[in-house]
Amino acid sequence: MSDDPLRVTADRRLCCGAGMCALIAPGVFDQCEEGLVVLLDPGPPAAAHAAVREAADQCPCAAITLHTAG
Repeated sequence: MSDDPLRVTADRRLCCGAGMCALIAPGVFDQCEEGLVVLLDPGPPAAAHAAVREAADQCPCAAITLHTAG
């Protein structure tokens, strides 16, 4: 399953600026000056999938959504 393509979306309207995503998966997420999520890579490589899933699970606002083809 980790080899399936993973697409990520981040809804800044839901983001509360906790920053867990940027801490857990810094190659995929960052924060803007206001502290809101910035999606750096909507199609992260398989090596980052575990961190991206963890970031989505840890997001207190459910602002991160994961989409898989499988």
